[in-house]
Amino acid sequence: MKPRTPEGVCALVARVLLGCWFVFSGGMKIFGSGLERFTRDVANYRIVAPPLDAIAAFSVPWLELVAGLCLMLGFLRRGAILTLAALVCVFAFSIGWAWFHQLDISCGCHGGDAKIRYWSKVFEFAGYFILLGWFWRVEGQPAPADGEKMQNLA
Repeated sequence: MKPRTPEGVCALVARVLLGCWFVFSGGMKIFGSGLERFTRDVANYRIVAPPLDAIAAFSVPWLELVAGLCLMLGFLRRGAILTLAALVCVFAFSIGWAWFHQLDISCGCHGGDAKIRYWSKVFEFAGYFILLGWFWRVEGQPAPADGEKMQNLA
């Protein structure tokens, strides 16, 4: 479906960029640093015990990758938005848990060793929620009919 409003065009561009970001993020965990490394990163949060940490570590990156692709390519957009919002909620909870317990760990976000910068994560997650909420609103709006568009221009 072709966007018919300036807001729709902006949403399309932002959706593609955010989709690319989640594809990159999931891809780095799977193909970059590897799922074994990400399993250690998940275990460092001390939220779930083995084997649940491995199940989470082997599932989350694939969800990120598939939902990011769907968002980017426009397939099942509302489902992709909901999936990414749920993942961001899980990420936010995990980061909050680590912050509350004063864990000095790597976030595991892109396979690097950089320690979590908690305040920057607050702003990052706020940005995700704002974008995903905006996408949800834009996706729920009916497209203007051609007659309405012509009438509004007159």
